[in-house]
Amino acid sequence: MEPFQCKKCNKAFSQNSHLDIHLRTHSDEKTYQCNQCDKSFSQKIRLNKHLKTHSGVKPYQCSQCDKKCRRKYDRMKHQRRHSGEKPYQCSQCGKAFAQKCHLDYHMMTHTKKKPYQCSECFKYFSLKSNFNNHLRTHTGEKPYQCCQCDKVFSQKSYLNVHRRTHTDEKPYQCSHCDKAFKLKYDLIIHQRLHTGEKPYQCSQCGKDFTSNSNLNMHLKRHTGENPYLPSQCYKPFTNKNNVKQHTGEKPYQCSQCDKSFSINSKLNYHLRTHTGEKPYHCTDCDKAFSRRYSLNEHLRTHTGEKPYQCSQCDKTFSLNSNLKRHLRTHLGEKQ
Repeated sequence: MEPFQCKKCNKAFSQNSHLDIHLRTHSDEKTYQCNQCDKSFSQKIRLNKHLKTHSGVKPYQCSQCDKKCRRKYDRMKHQRRHSGEKPYQCSQCGKAFAQKCHLDYHMMTHTKKKPYQCSECFKYFSLKSNFNNHLRTHTGEKPYQCCQCDKVFSQKSYLNVHRRTHTDEKPYQCSHCDKAFKLKYDLIIHQRLHTGEKPYQCSQCGKDFTSNSNLNMHLKRHTGENPYLPSQCYKPFTNKNNVKQHTGEKPYQCSQCDKSFSINSKLNYHLRTHTGEKPYHCTDCDKAFSRRYSLNEHLRTHTGEKPYQCSQCDKTFSLNSNLKRHLRTHLGEKQ
């Protein structure tokens, strides 16, 4: 057994100097100051890591994709997303993880240790990072700022997700099809369409769902709850945006013209008609599009895919609009 043990969290170290460095994580002592900004750190290695964020140098490139990393270790962790390698295994239940920190976090579900307590609400936390994030819910502090715009965030993970709105980076690739996602959670939900997995079951009727949000929406049918009920009629909605469309409310105004929209995403699409921005590029030709949906439609001209089938005959179509036009021939309507 290692002789130098922390009395706060029971971690043990082979050298007393290592214990001294570790104790700073409990005392919040930060002796290493960055000369580029106001940040300070409890360990020199963390300061060195931070300094690379100022230089912007990312010398380590992934061999599977275009992602570049500041550290060799970060590249190694990233490449496990491609390989599926999970070298860190739990000795209690056999579950495996790609990163050691994820294993350490998981181990606490077995030990139930929560050494960090909030002095404001007395809530306990097993990880100091989660504890620090929680403290900001009391202080309102948002130390992470986007370098592309003025938005600030309370957690670094929120900033990382936000940055993808500027870069359109989608690091989470589906192994069954070509779709990619900005959030890992969205990938997990999508993959259930391929596997057929529906882990969320309704306790009232036994119906299964791919996501908890879909289950909660379904449960409102049993309870009769209508969280978004317009005051002018009695039509129920489970989505606030649907209410705005129904009532005609358009709170999102274009700064370039007089047009307004019920949903912020529609305003963002409209703004591209002023800026000419077309962020979605076809990989098979030089065409670019302002909306991802338009790119997906265009790609079918290359692949020949026709996912829309007529229910009256065997004809298939690449566009839903073409299918609707065709259906009128069966109904006897003029096209």
